[in-house]
Amino acid sequence: MKSWAQRNETVIKVLFVICMVLCILGYVSSPVALVGGFLFTYFFGNPFLSLNSKAVNWLLKIAVVGLGFGMNLKETLTAGRDGFLLTVFSIVATLVLGYLLGRLLKMNRKGSHLISSGTAICGGSAIAAVAPVINASQKDISISLGVIFLLNSIALIIFPPLGHLFELDQHQFGLWCAIAIHDTSSVVGAAYTFGEDALKVATTVKLARALWIIPLSLFSVFLFKGKGKSVKIPYFIFLFILAIILNSYLPIPEVLTKGITNVSKSLLVLTLFLIGAGLSLEKIKSAGWKPMILGFSLWVFISVGALLVILAL
Repeated sequence: MKSWAQRNETVIKVLFVICMVLCILGYVSSPVALVGGFLFTYFFGNPFLSLNSKAVNWLLKIAVVGLGFGMNLKETLTAGRDGFLLTVFSIVATLVLGYLLGRLLKMNRKGSHLISSGTAICGGSAIAAVAPVINASQKDISISLGVIFLLNSIALIIFPPLGHLFELDQHQFGLWCAIAIHDTSSVVGAAYTFGEDALKVATTVKLARALWIIPLSLFSVFLFKGKGKSVKIPYFIFLFILAIILNSYLPIPEVLTKGITNVSKSLLVLTLFLIGAGLSLEKIKSAGWKPMILGFSLWVFISVGALLVILAL
């Protein structure tokens, strides 16, 4: 006979799987999936917490590569070119401001650099790439990820309504998302909520931005005088580019490409649910007020600055 605790655990697992299925079937929007995942963990706990991080990592990569089958190479290059200068300026400005604010707040130098890197490029991916090359402590990594994930979650929810409020078109909103939202998952989720064209622009510009992880990591090695440290390269981006090329030049049936992109969008919603399920109040509280002030200040700076530039173009 199973104990009450074992039966209860089984029920929670079943409910968690049902929520996952609802995300895949399209019954849940991106923001609702993220918030729903967080609330599920808050009330019931995450029954698959040990697998959560790996699942998010692989599902996001698969979803992004799949979205490439819905894009055209010429349009992609145009979108990437439009966002190049804004990308370079925003990365440099965010890193410089992060350094200055970190000094002002008298923060741990490595911790402030991780938060600045995550805000400047692509959230958790940038933090994961930079942390080993600067010998960051586990505490610095956890705090940085907590700050970035919290702000990232808020951005996913508030950006689409703000985009409509400021009367941004699809291209403008996609560009704004790619510059101002931290993680690729929330960038794509927010743009998906706003519209199909916004999704294409946001995905392209964000992944082009993610390649800046390589020079940032090399710069971090120099800045913190690390030696013999390897630099992580986000190889899945090249698969995304290959998918775009195949879709642009091979006679792939439209029913197949549409099917792949639809599945990818469903996987993205599932990914956001799992990201929410990986958050906890403990992680948020452990960050402390100084890292939170730094992360919030940098996020407001890059969001407002990018919006003003985009509206002026």
